[in-house]
Amino acid sequence: MADVIIVGGGPTGMMLAGELALAGVDAAVMERRATSELVASRAGGFHSRTIEILDQRGIAERFLAEGQIAQTARFGTSVLDISDFPTRHPYGLALWQNRIEPILADWIEELGVRVDHGREVTGFVQDESGVDVAFRDGGAMRAKYLVGADGGRSVIRKAADIDFRGWDATRSNLIAEVEVAQEPPAGFVQDEAGVHALHLMPDGHSYRVVTTEQQIGPATDPTLPDLSSALTSVFGTDFGVHDPTWISRFTDATRQATAYRVGRVLLAGDAAHIHYPAGGQGIGLGIQDAVNLGWKLAQVVTGISPQALLDTYHAERHPAGARALRLSMAQTVLQRADPRTGALTEIIDDLMTTAPARNRIAGLIHGLDVAYTPGNGHPLLGRRMPDFDLDTMGGPTRVYALLHEARPVLLTFAGPRRIDISPWADRVRAIDARFTGAWELPVLGEVAPPTAVLVRPDGHVAWVDPGSDETLTDALRRWFGPELESPGER
Repeated sequence: MADVIIVGGGPTGMMLAGELALAGVDAAVMERRATSELVASRAGGFHSRTIEILDQRGIAERFLAEGQIAQTARFGTSVLDISDFPTRHPYGLALWQNRIEPILADWIEELGVRVDHGREVTGFVQDESGVDVAFRDGGAMRAKYLVGADGGRSVIRKAADIDFRGWDATRSNLIAEVEVAQEPPAGFVQDEAGVHALHLMPDGHSYRVVTTEQQIGPATDPTLPDLSSALTSVFGTDFGVHDPTWISRFTDATRQATAYRVGRVLLAGDAAHIHYPAGGQGIGLGIQDAVNLGWKLAQVVTGISPQALLDTYHAERHPAGARALRLSMAQTVLQRADPRTGALTEIIDDLMTTAPARNRIAGLIHGLDVAYTPGNGHPLLGRRMPDFDLDTMGGPTRVYALLHEARPVLLTFAGPRRIDISPWADRVRAIDARFTGAWELPVLGEVAPPTAVLVRPDGHVAWVDPGSDETLTDALRRWFGPELESPGER
């Protein structure tokens, strides 16, 4: 019996497994694919906040060493430069998913996580104490909790009878990696159907092709003739495409699970939300789901916190996902090149030259504006903690280095700490720190310096002094469980 079974060994599932392992929770990853090899390159990289999250776990450099940093955020035809944003990573990272997954796999292997390949889950039955999971081969396994990270056609979501509401497709695209007989033109073509492009891959001879079909394609696997026909309708030639490594079809269908949790079953990543890839937020959303859920699920599994803590996962991530889905739908509209869309694009491009508009949209695309605690109070509440360089009694460090173990941290900036958190000393790390720079947040700008900040394992701020409605004790109880009993009370 495992503490948690994760169905799906993609980036979301592996990130969640790593988070659980850091907390000492036994997580078993069940992956339908027979091997870890991912033939298709799929997603193309990360935005800023996702890089920050990987930095919080001390593994960002592994990805940065493999990819190419660039200003990747686009809205309409505008590239939104965030090189002046207050973050240690004011850029995106171009890196194909078939390189992302091996890096994550190496990390979770170091943490002792096992991934069972060739294990296809067909359903489950849950009760008050756990979940029984059934496999295609007739086997079964029990766990305390089950997480579906098994993609847009999630078996777990369907078996849990969770509605997947949203909007049907209005367009479809073919995406492939092929060889060509004729060198295609550089750049992309945008017409009334959408975007079309052929991009030379790093191997120097194959091309990644993305083309929008003139009509919505069928729900079947596309063929090389389908790709040839789609390219010819746009370019007048198919460039002699041949020897495809893979061909796939995707649409702009946009849907979100109405519930991210039903009892002991939870959803994350594409199992919880699907959208058109315009904006490039899909893989980052999944990783952010995993990091929000991981520490909460670990605390519930180990008995530190009650199950009610898991309700905050839906409360926080569902709105964040909904915002990203709306952005994706807007991006989809702007990819058409008809006269009316062109007029709209011109207005938006002009608007994006203004700093407030650029900051707002770029912050949304990069995930740097997420606030989990709406309402009055210090602007830091619920937002990601900046990665400041700190002076501490143990020497210089930075905020994200303190989060490598996925433990909460109380940072005190007003001299020697006068706050007693000894009842939570086994869970929360307390550090006296000094920082003399400006407290600046993406999109919002400079904010008043606090005297103390409680940072959750996912890097978001749970309490600020001054500026929180609740006391530190109440915040500690709410997020990190009740006080540790003294020996005389046991």
